[in-house]
Amino acid sequence: MTPLRQRLLQDLQMRNLSPHTQEAYVRAVARLAAYYNTPPDRLDAEQIRRFLVHLVQQRVSFSLFNQIRCALRFFYLITLGRELALDRIACQKQEKRLPVVLSRAEIAQFFAAIGRLNYRALFMTVYGAGLRVSEVVALRVQDIDSQRMVIHVCQGKGKKDRYVMLSPKLLQVLRDHYKACRPTHWLFFAKDKGSPLRRDTVLRACRLIAQRAGLTKHVTVHTLRHSFATHLLEAGVDLRTIQALLGHRSLRTTALYTFVSVDRVAATPSPLDLLSQLGGGRLEP
Repeated sequence: MTPLRQRLLQDLQMRNLSPHTQEAYVRAVARLAAYYNTPPDRLDAEQIRRFLVHLVQQRVSFSLFNQIRCALRFFYLITLGRELALDRIACQKQEKRLPVVLSRAEIAQFFAAIGRLNYRALFMTVYGAGLRVSEVVALRVQDIDSQRMVIHVCQGKGKKDRYVMLSPKLLQVLRDHYKACRPTHWLFFAKDKGSPLRRDTVLRACRLIAQRAGLTKHVTVHTLRHSFATHLLEAGVDLRTIQALLGHRSLRTTALYTFVSVDRVAATPSPLDLLSQLGGGRLEP
């Protein structure tokens, strides 16, 4: 590891950023250096700007562009102590797209296609508790509280703890998983049991299961979390409770699910139907 990379990592660690964010920032700086085949501390503001323009022309996603921009700003401002006016380069405007949500029948179809007990327990935990992939792989055996029927999500996104519900059905699946796999520390572990299951392993397994289930929608682990929130909303759970369960900082983020709840949309009368309440004449073609 070069001294420059080590210094960047130390700066990221001092700010207590997540390992996932640390990896992403280091990868972004390495991508810049590889583009010019030059150490990043020898590049100037115009070269960085041209690199970011290149990313736009390559049509990278808006989220990746913004992440790389933030990583480079951190590297030059914090690690190198150089002000390169990167704030003048605007973030890309986020596209407003509704999340993919599975119906309850599609969720059952997904679970029916899971062959291995440990994956059945893992994905049922994601859907049953609305967890992120980083949160489910970080679960420890001690986080399952069967006395109070809650799951302790320790240091989730934003370094925040929270509790989510533990359904009796999920508890039985987790007990079957425990009896079969005998986890000692990590609830879902890698082959050596000493480390948690890797995120990319879970993501790959999710894609394969969705294909095996014959689902035509684009299904990711986060799709199960979106489905959890939408199904709770359709069941009448209030937004504040859903916000707390998901660990959202802002209620505006949670309110997105009001736009994807099919039950709410279908139950809303059209203004056209309300015309009949006027008791007036018929609409002629």
